[in-house]
Amino acid sequence: MSENYIPLYRKYRPQSLDMLVGQEHVKKTLTSAIELGKIAHAYLFTGPRGTGKTSTARILAKSLNCINGPTVHPCGECESCKDITNSVPIDVIEIDAASNRKVEDTQAILEKIQYVPVHGRYKIYIIDEVHMLTNHAFNALLKTLEEPPENVIFILATTEVHKVLDTIKSRCQRFDFRRITTEDIVKHLRYISDQENINISDDALFTIAKNSAGGMRDSISLLDQISLLGVTKQVSSEDVNAVLGRISFDVLYELSEKIISSASNDAIQILNNIYNSGNEPLQILTNLSEYFKNLLIVKNCNKELLAELTGLNTVQIEQLNKQKELLETQQIVFLLEKITYYTKEVKLASNQYLWLEVGIIDLSNMTENSKLIDLQNRIKALENGAPQIQIKPQSVTRPTSVAPAKEEQKEEPKIYYQVSETKETESVTQKSIPQEPKINNNSGDTQNLWQNLVSNIKSPATKALLHLATPVKIAPDEVIITFKNEKLVDQISANNKKDLLVQAANTMFNQSSTKITIRLPQAGDEALASKVSAQKIADIEKEAGITEEKKTTEIINNTKPVAENKDRMESDQEKMVLELFDGKYID
Repeated sequence: MSENYIPLYRKYRPQSLDMLVGQEHVKKTLTSAIELGKIAHAYLFTGPRGTGKTSTARILAKSLNCINGPTVHPCGECESCKDITNSVPIDVIEIDAASNRKVEDTQAILEKIQYVPVHGRYKIYIIDEVHMLTNHAFNALLKTLEEPPENVIFILATTEVHKVLDTIKSRCQRFDFRRITTEDIVKHLRYISDQENINISDDALFTIAKNSAGGMRDSISLLDQISLLGVTKQVSSEDVNAVLGRISFDVLYELSEKIISSASNDAIQILNNIYNSGNEPLQILTNLSEYFKNLLIVKNCNKELLAELTGLNTVQIEQLNKQKELLETQQIVFLLEKITYYTKEVKLASNQYLWLEVGIIDLSNMTENSKLIDLQNRIKALENGAPQIQIKPQSVTRPTSVAPAKEEQKEEPKIYYQVSETKETESVTQKSIPQEPKINNNSGDTQNLWQNLVSNIKSPATKALLHLATPVKIAPDEVIITFKNEKLVDQISANNKKDLLVQAANTMFNQSSTKITIRLPQAGDEALASKVSAQKIADIEKEAGITEEKKTTEIINNTKPVAENKDRMESDQEKMVLELFDGKYID
């Protein structure tokens, strides 16, 4: 590096109030104060880092001590201006409170304030990060602020104003510096790039500005670093992401598409490519979380705010506009909650990539998860707005008083449910028969048994993996579960995890050696689940002592006229129950 090389953030530090980017409220107030000669003896500049606090303090010092001043346009050529530009501590002394925070340091400074200025009108003390001073040092400074010498001005700068004593703040004119907008940062970066002949695209500048979180100094420093890539080609946003260790928008868009479409195998392949490119699991989840956050903003905010809130260009926002139609707001929030959960797990895990894979597969099952949320919401609605519902299996064949023929008795008995609505002062009984059995591999009986089995497992890691499983058969003779991903099948089939599953099944069925089958989904799984569920219903009837004769008698006694049943449809709560359990009234 050349000895004369000056970093860009120093080279393009503003030298007058006109050159200060953003902070219009600060520029107007200080300009008026200088022009009217209303100069305070103490100022407090507060705001995020890189927003111009120290630069403004130097500009104010120049404006007050310039040979042509006080003026809003310091010459930059007189002795006073040169001393400030070169940080020569003659009339303007800059102090780092983090390194000089003791009361002794403060007292040493205050002892010198009695000396008159050498070149300028004022002796100005710029104390950076003033919140780092100790309470004793603050108290020593306070006495001077109460009765300052006529030619002394204090400019205090801090990023944490809440740590400054109220007695100090009340004796200063306070200026709050805001984060600089992305648009203003991009304009200033383009100006610097043109001056320095840096070949960089507007998208790349936008990416730099968005990453700086409203700080100009960080943006210029990153531009300085990125400029080395623009010697042979134009610097793109992908180059900026590579330097920052971020995943490009296009890759995240492709991954999110697979997640939304529940294509877990494709999502895992994309994940492997991202990981093999050098991205760490936490970084991947963080970038994915930011992507879905931007998607949530695009779905819910005004178009005029999207560029500023997301930091994306027009093409990228248009892609998100198309993608937002595939998801509801609550589904995006659900995905963000899931990502947050797996971020915590990855931080604590010894095998971080394993949990990253589990997380992506879980996110890719969003359709099933969303259905579960819908069911939970409907149940909550019943619990909060409707009476408690009790569903009891009852016996029924056909509504007739004639004994069924022998051939008809061989038919598989149907089941109906008595829905009881319980309140303190009223009771209503309705009869409903479900339509054709709609039992799948998430049937109530199988799912309940599966939840009981999983609850017997002590290992949190194994439990978490089993939440991604689909139970097909839960019976004493055999337990069959499936996973959509072959890697998960292999992981659960490992001896230690499968042994835990066997032990849990043995505990539930009170036996010594339960057969456990772990595999990928196969054709016929639904029929197997139906068979298991039908057997479960038969066992319930047998245990309750329900015979065919009793079934016929009860259905005759409980059948109600059609008109009476139709009148009861007026209840919204009954409609909800019938819809939830796929039932109908008996004619």
